[in-house]
Amino acid sequence: MFKDRTDAGMQLAQELSNSTLENLVVVAIPRGGLPVASIVAKALNAPLDVVLTKKIGHPNHKEYAIGAVSLDNKLLNDVTGISNRYISEEVEKIRTKLKVRQKQYYKESQPIKLENKTVLIIDDGIATGNTILATVALVSKQNPKKIVVAIPVASPSAIRNLTKHPNVQEVICLQTPENFMAVGQFYERFFPVSDEKAITILENHRKNWPMASFSGP
Repeated sequence: MFKDRTDAGMQLAQELSNSTLENLVVVAIPRGGLPVASIVAKALNAPLDVVLTKKIGHPNHKEYAIGAVSLDNKLLNDVTGISNRYISEEVEKIRTKLKVRQKQYYKESQPIKLENKTVLIIDDGIATGNTILATVALVSKQNPKKIVVAIPVASPSAIRNLTKHPNVQEVICLQTPENFMAVGQFYERFFPVSDEKAITILENHRKNWPMASFSGP
């Protein structure tokens, strides 16, 4: 059980403190992943960025993910009995929202180039794993040297899927409880993170760590 995302970030940073992660970029999954990732990035003296993805909710239960979408990728899980029309419409809606979010998060800056970098992907927890798998797919397109996924808590099934993923070289997870129902059940305080809060965290890191906007050679 974590007190909040700050506590989770501190514990994750401690776990990673002895890792050898050269030429590192920390990538958060907004919005909940940013409070955790910012602490880790600061502890490891690394730049911080985001990858914009969003889950596709089941038509009858929006909180249950049947897949995930980024601006140029999509992953689908079990879509039996779900129409192609629903999926297409949801993908279009999500990408419209992601384009708006991209403008909000980057403003005058640009995403950090990940080619030949060690990319540390962080979220506040993983339930199905669809969103983080979409993130891995998106990051992989940029030809990083290594992809590491680090999370405070995740379902055992999500960890199994990540550890056997061909593009993920290492998975670090502090807790993998069997009775996993939702990420929030493992936090004493698990309030939603607004876009405004997430953007402030990212902008503060850029200001306080001058190399955070470095795009590489």
